[in-house]
Amino acid sequence: MQLTPGRWGDPAHPVDLPSAARDALKHLGVRRTAAEPVAPTDRPGLTEAQLSFLGQVVGDEHVASDLDSRWSHTRGYSTTDLLRFRAGDTSDLPDAVVYPASHDEVQAILTGSAAAGLAVVPYSGGTSVVGGLAPSRRFVTLDLRRLDQMVELDEVSRTATLQAGVRGPAAEALLAERGYTLGHFPQSYEGASIGGYAAARSSGQSSAGYGRFDQMVVGLTLATPRGTIELGRAPMSAAGPDLRQLVLGSEGAFGIITSVVVRIRPRPTERHFEGWRFESFDTGLAAVRRLAQDGPLPTVLRLSDEVETAVNLADPDVLGGGSGGGSGGVLAIIGFDGPYNQATADVLTAAGGKNLGAEPGETWRVGRYRAPYLRDPLLDEGALVETLETAAFWSRIPALKTAVTEALVGALGTTPPLVLCHISHVYETGASLYFTVICAQSDDPIEQWRTAKRAANQAIADAGGTISHHHGVGTDHRDAYATEIGPLAVESLRAVKHALDPDNVMNPAILLPES
Repeated sequence: MQLTPGRWGDPAHPVDLPSAARDALKHLGVRRTAAEPVAPTDRPGLTEAQLSFLGQVVGDEHVASDLDSRWSHTRGYSTTDLLRFRAGDTSDLPDAVVYPASHDEVQAILTGSAAAGLAVVPYSGGTSVVGGLAPSRRFVTLDLRRLDQMVELDEVSRTATLQAGVRGPAAEALLAERGYTLGHFPQSYEGASIGGYAAARSSGQSSAGYGRFDQMVVGLTLATPRGTIELGRAPMSAAGPDLRQLVLGSEGAFGIITSVVVRIRPRPTERHFEGWRFESFDTGLAAVRRLAQDGPLPTVLRLSDEVETAVNLADPDVLGGGSGGGSGGVLAIIGFDGPYNQATADVLTAAGGKNLGAEPGETWRVGRYRAPYLRDPLLDEGALVETLETAAFWSRIPALKTAVTEALVGALGTTPPLVLCHISHVYETGASLYFTVICAQSDDPIEQWRTAKRAANQAIADAGGTISHHHGVGTDHRDAYATEIGPLAVESLRAVKHALDPDNVMNPAILLPES
């Protein structure tokens, strides 16, 4: 599917807020104040010489300089992105949108971009929520949608070579024809693409069973202004540092990933989902940790805290009610791709869990992509709703959760927020925390959220968490990321960028502060 500019989803099929959600907003002091969207105004774009250069590479018909095309490629889908889009803010408007059809065309554009005076931003699904598509200077967007093929499927090695513009559902459909699955289902699945998965180190909702996307990638091809890099001639190697991991998560700052070789698995013939209730988040946390460290792990494993369970964001169609498993407690969701594993259930029972049966699990499975669709009607009603995430070692998780929650509540004190949290990605040594924040909009909701985000970022740093588990760095986390890794590491990454992109044409000021 193609996401609608400035909104998540198809305006022909709008999502209505349930009545329970409207009642909950009233308790938060939310009043409908949202203004009608402002139409953007155009500004001068590229020179004739620049347009001619691009047209010579991809054909004039694959270079779009009209306002509608450029506006539809402006920013991503964070709440601040959507608010600025509604305000008609064109400060991050690309000067043109280019649609290459091959690695060679991408490479030719990057090779000539400095001489043509162009900065370049890669675009596949456009679902960044951390400012990953808003560089520090004017730019052209390379939309990779025409790179949409599965180039090869190696059934012996169980790998597939996919071009960067293949959308998540299309990748699954191509693999399903041969009886395989990638098993990568992030919440952005309906709009995101393979190249974006790799560039941002995406993590899907079935990560307990399939792993993160960067764990699935065994090879990739990168186009840079200096030339092409191909990595991954074997599944593992001791031939120096693993440069694949340097490219994964680089967010277009070093070059453009044009294809990846990914591990695939046989498509499951059965799936099972169910809900489990625990007395408290701490009790559920201990159970989840036990599975992560000693097994047997299900394919899906997530745990909502007391507040998220109460408002039932485990069921995104219901805000303020639903099948959360009775009064009080917290809700865990487990899912299996393949046969049901009773041993997993036995661990949860021994840890104090109560099996609620298939209904809560199936409700989550059916509605798991619906949450982003609720954000637009919430904004329409005058609510501010946004998410942030982090990760830490198990021993730090309780203090980290408390610190971030308190920071958000403190920063949004004049518009008291509802702060929800869940764990959806687990490892032997730690887990991720994913927060959802809902409150009434202030007179300046963009600055309102920026203030809250700064407070949360500081809390994450102070509590020993990482600034991002899977959303990425972009511009929103750039300074915090630099602080997290330290000046020598920043200097090392700048050296890599200078080697591959000496003229700083690739996504300027994304990932790394400009020196």
